[in-house]
Amino acid sequence: MIADTGPNRSARGIPPGVWVLGFVSMLMDISSEMIHALLPIYLVTVLGASMVTVGVIEGIAEATASITKIFSGALSDWLGKRKWLAATGYGLAAITKPVFPLAPTIGWLVAARFVDRVGKGIRGAPRDALIADIAPADLRGASFGLRQSLDTVGAFVGPLLAIALMWWTADNFKTVFWFAVLPAFLALALIVFAVREPERPPTLRVVRNPISLAEIGNLGAAYWWVVAVASVFTLARFSEAFLILRAQNVGLPIALTPAVLVAMNVVYALAAYPAGVISDRVSRTAVLAGGILLLVAADVVLALLPSVGGVALGVVLWGLHMGLTQGLLAALVADTAPVELRGTAYGFFNLLGGVAMLAASVIAGALWDSAGPQATFLAGAGFAALALAGLLLVQGRIGKPSRPAA
Repeated sequence: MIADTGPNRSARGIPPGVWVLGFVSMLMDISSEMIHALLPIYLVTVLGASMVTVGVIEGIAEATASITKIFSGALSDWLGKRKWLAATGYGLAAITKPVFPLAPTIGWLVAARFVDRVGKGIRGAPRDALIADIAPADLRGASFGLRQSLDTVGAFVGPLLAIALMWWTADNFKTVFWFAVLPAFLALALIVFAVREPERPPTLRVVRNPISLAEIGNLGAAYWWVVAVASVFTLARFSEAFLILRAQNVGLPIALTPAVLVAMNVVYALAAYPAGVISDRVSRTAVLAGGILLLVAADVVLALLPSVGGVALGVVLWGLHMGLTQGLLAALVADTAPVELRGTAYGFFNLLGGVAMLAASVIAGALWDSAGPQATFLAGAGFAALALAGLLLVQGRIGKPSRPAA
């Protein structure tokens, strides 16, 4: 009889709490993306906002989320509790959702976006640390891959629902925003009532000040190598908005440009869980290296094949690279960071990743304006190759999943 060692066995072994957290992420992403897919258009066409206003709102929102992550992760280590911090973050996001259809002015929307992003910042690091606490070490890659897959399902279902509801309601923005309220509160209910946080081991070291220099040093060299490689890699994977711009640049009709992100996220969702399963059985760094090579290929295709077909191929490769890298990087943080500092570890990881993403998008935009889209994507390929070289240099230090203490 042949033993069942494939993805199905891994799926059965993943604890229920990880599944629930995956569905929590999916439902909140559906809600958020239903709103965010329409919000820039709503601000400009209904409330009369300028493009500068839209940019300021989004900049404040994302900066707030990045800054909040480090403090929420450290707080979860100091308290020794993760679930209720994560639930607080999801709760803040949920209570902002009714503000969007009710807001009479742009100021109300700015406040709602701000609180929503505070919620995202609060929940991110404790949720990832909670998954690392719940998941068995030998299924850590599969667990993070599963959550990433379900989260990404929400990233493409949300905009598709928004498109369908806009058609059904004859472009009634506020009605669509009201529909987005339901999945947000379902996500909150799930994490509150269906997730059980494991007891903190009594032998685990108590952390008094997680963001002190001493504790930052205790995160260890292997963890900081992961962060360094991930940060350089993030410089290569600038905002997916540039995929949309490239599609428009080669002649795709404006009405069809949202299909770029839908296609990318479908591929991403399909790839993330199998990639996590494979990383548990072979090597995280081997799968991650494959993902980085896929990004190099995507950038080269997007730079050198200026056609709708070329963009379609580049978008598929981009989605594959996301599936093979994002969940694995989260798993590598869990592999290398001390258990008592996992929240802090995810906080720094997310903060530095957010800074790198901002820098990447600024560099990409500047190159696009000064030298054209080819320069943007070829520069991305160069940064990806640099990240791959760094990964190969340090793979012996970060490539082996940690095992439970004896």
